[in-house]
Amino acid sequence: MKKSAYEGLQSGVRGLKTPAIEVWKNQYPDKDYIVRLDVPEFTCICPKTGLPDFANILIEYSPEKYCIELKSFKLYTISYRNVGIFHEHVINRILDDFVRAARPKWAKITGVFNPRGGITTTVTSEYLRDGSETRLKVSPKKAKHP
Repeated sequence: MKKSAYEGLQSGVRGLKTPAIEVWKNQYPDKDYIVRLDVPEFTCICPKTGLPDFANILIEYSPEKYCIELKSFKLYTISYRNVGIFHEHVINRILDDFVRAARPKWAKITGVFNPRGGITTTVTSEYLRDGSETRLKVSPKKAKHP
């Protein structure tokens, strides 16, 4: 079987060094509310071609003990500017780092990547903490039918 040209390009994605995402103490942990962060100018690099990829990243989360500090999160997102990473991996990596930093009740991250070759890629990954159990679920975007 022929080896894929993409094989091995993302083997170190989980060990990627990124800046720390800082948090601050939530004074309303008893309330259920949603915070939305919109990153309209996210950039990373296609690991295959080396060309830039542009995306709008939308983060929605329900804080418990901590909220995300925005300046550190901006520095975190900027760190991807020169990183070769697939769309699917970048969204899952951001979710992992986000959850590790804030320990939210719930978080959903959606990336809408600008068309490449006439195809727009949308990746959504979701985290839900249920009592003492933590689980990760992926929410696929449903196709619209006329």
